[in-house]
Amino acid sequence: MATKKKTSTKKSTGRAPARKKTAGKAPAGKAPARKKTAGRAPARKKAKLPPAPQQQVGPAENPRAKAMAQRIAQLLLDKKAQDVVILDVRGMTSYADYFVIASGESDRQVSAMAENVQVQLKTPEEGGLRPIGTEGLETGQWVLLDYGEVVAHLFLTDLRAHYDLEGLWADAAREKVA
Repeated sequence: MATKKKTSTKKSTGRAPARKKTAGKAPAGKAPARKKTAGRAPARKKAKLPPAPQQQVGPAENPRAKAMAQRIAQLLLDKKAQDVVILDVRGMTSYADYFVIASGESDRQVSAMAENVQVQLKTPEEGGLRPIGTEGLETGQWVLLDYGEVVAHLFLTDLRAHYDLEGLWADAAREKVA
C-alpha cells in the first residue's frame, strides 16, 4: 500500500522570504545597488519658489482703540494734566494696544483726572464704557485705568520720573498730546 506524503502547512508570518546576499553581484535583471556613503545625503537640486506676497509690517491698525486713547488724553487735558503721551504698544504687549501716560501735581489732581475719565466715558454719548479694572484711586499717586485695548497710567510727577514707563517702552511709537 502506498502511503501519502503529508505536506506541512506553515503559518505565514507576513514577511517575504529572506534573500541571500551576494557579494558584488546583482541579481539578474536588476541594476546594481549604489554604495551608501556615511553621513552624506544625496544632492538635490533646489527648486526656485515664487516670491512671497508682501505682508503688512507690524500689527494691524486699530482705529477704535486709537480714538479711545485720544479721547482719554483729551479728558485728561481738561483736568490740566501735564505731559500727556500716547504710546503705541501694538505688537509689543498682548494686553493693550495703547498706553496713555499723564502727570498731575498733587494726589488730588491725579484722582480728579481719573474720575473725570471714568465719568465721561461712562456717559451714553461715549458708549457707556466702563473700565475693566482700576488701581490706585484711593491714594492718587499712580492710578491705572484699564479699558482693555487702552490702559491709562496717571502719575504724580515724581513717581512718573521714578517708574519711567516711557523708558521701559522706549521702542514704542509715541504721540505727545498738547
